[in-house]
Amino acid sequence: MTNLGTKKLFLIDGIGALVSALFLGVVLVWLEDRIGLPIKVLYFLAILPVFFAIYSFSCYFFKDNSKPFLKGIATLNLLYCFLTIGLLFLYDHNLTFLGWTYFIAELIVLVILIWLEFKASSKNTQG
Repeated sequence: MTNLGTKKLFLIDGIGALVSALFLGVVLVWLEDRIGLPIKVLYFLAILPVFFAIYSFSCYFFKDNSKPFLKGIATLNLLYCFLTIGLLFLYDHNLTFLGWTYFIAELIVLVILIWLEFKASSKNTQG
């Protein structure tokens, strides 16, 4: 993947992080009784993607050689997945079917993105 490709991954990551923050911090908070996670946990999970979006958009707009930074956001995304999984099991007695469905879908999307980011960051820069 060329540098343009890695930059596109940052754009995708940033937009995805903002969508996650919006869903976690607004939509799922409205549906808290139908999701099963406490509002404080939803807000906690929502704030992290805001920082990830800032990181990704900064790399997209300001970094010419963004490949080393791609591994950074991939690692942060992976840690976020582990955190989310941990919280899901911590609150599994409260989670509803809708809650499990949302978070499993989010994790699937994140795992695909993480895989693409690690793959792109590990490719040789010289063609």
